[in-house]
Amino acid sequence: MSGATRHRDVGLRRRDRGLLAALGLGALVAWSRGRRARAERHRALGEARLARARATVAERTLATHARELERSNRDLEQFAYVASHDLSEPLRTVSGFVRLLETRYKGRLDEDADEFIHFAVDGVRRMQRLIDDLLQFSRVGRAEAGPDAVDLTALVPEVLEGLRDAIDRSAADVQVDALPVVLGDGPQLAQLFQNLISNALKFTDGHPPHVRITAEPSAERWQLAVVDDGIGIDPSAAGRVFQMFQRLHSAEAYDGTGIGLAICERIVERHGGRIWVEPGPGGVGSAFRFTLPRAPAAAELPGGRLVDHAEGVLDT
Repeated sequence: MSGATRHRDVGLRRRDRGLLAALGLGALVAWSRGRRARAERHRALGEARLARARATVAERTLATHARELERSNRDLEQFAYVASHDLSEPLRTVSGFVRLLETRYKGRLDEDADEFIHFAVDGVRRMQRLIDDLLQFSRVGRAEAGPDAVDLTALVPEVLEGLRDAIDRSAADVQVDALPVVLGDGPQLAQLFQNLISNALKFTDGHPPHVRITAEPSAERWQLAVVDDGIGIDPSAAGRVFQMFQRLHSAEAYDGTGIGLAICERIVERHGGRIWVEPGPGGVGSAFRFTLPRAPAAAELPGGRLVDHAEGVLDT
């Protein structure tokens, strides 16, 4: 073999070894990268499984808490209903005899006796109102009737008629804007408007109150408001006023049990909405705003009328 041939063979063997080394190195790099990728995928799968397990535990815990809260609420409703119902009978007996005492002996005894009788009668009256409000609060969650289309244009005037004496006594000016048809429980919505309007008539600084009831469309809901020019509510107490037995004023200054707005919140939430209070126009008075669901298009109302979201209520 010539020297040139041997030199060429050596060169080829060296090139082949270089190629093999390069291929081996590439395979090693590829294997290493694949291993890292597999490790990353394995770690990601493990983290995903752990996250799903944690989410499952969280969901079960949340479901357990929700069931416990629902059971607690049912127990509270049942307690309020039974306690209020069972207290009503003996209180009626006490009330009857105290009023009989007032009728027969008022003015026939000394001034102290008349004052004591007055305190007893007033205490019985407040207790009866508290029991009535507790019963009303418990009944909101116990209602079983399904929602219907409720024409607020017809409902609100009925509520105002029931408040006629209070409106006349306070010389109030009540303005009612165009109102929509909503989906809900008619008697509960009547209670909602009655409580809010009663508060607007009551919490004044002595001047004849001006009350306005408005409605604005909002997505799939209506936003309604009862706005007054009364004494207003401190913004720091805006959330507290909806809690049970929370009063911002003494019973001597403004009569009430501190349950009325809690009933309002319960009714609105039962209808899937929310309620809040903010200062009235120009910072004067209060504006209680709440949302209620729209009635379905073409829902039938009493009297054969139909709901149309574009036109309001159509006569048929």
